[in-house]
Amino acid sequence: MTRAGGGVRGSRPVAAMPAAATRSLRRGVAYWIATAVVVAESLVGGTMDLLRLPPFYTIMVDLGYPPYFATILGTAKLLAAAVLLAPGLPRLKEWAYAGIVINMTGAAASQVLAHQSAGNVIAPLVFAGLAIASWALRPPPRRL
Repeated sequence: MTRAGGGVRGSRPVAAMPAAATRSLRRGVAYWIATAVVVAESLVGGTMDLLRLPPFYTIMVDLGYPPYFATILGTAKLLAAAVLLAPGLPRLKEWAYAGIVINMTGAAASQVLAHQSAGNVIAPLVFAGLAIASWALRPPPRRL
């Protein structure tokens, strides 16, 4: 049986979390979810770029970018993922977020300017939005 206080008979009542603590917890969870998706995309995309695997490499070459650009982007994506996961390094995190957003918005713009299907623009813009959300939700120790 439960008591009016929310606890089980014979135990102490369960205290509700203060509203500020609940908001902080939700913000932290949202930060880590957005960051995990951004880091995973950077790791997978960077690895695929370095190994020149489809579909990203094929799309990049079809858009007119030189093949060596995959090596540059792949390396940058892997470094950005490592920086976002590392403790501290607030200035490098700013650069990593900026690089990810520039990469993703550049990918979307390239698709539009090459008159590709509108569906090809959705994924990069979603990842750019997640990177911005991760940046905006980051906890104080990860800020400048």
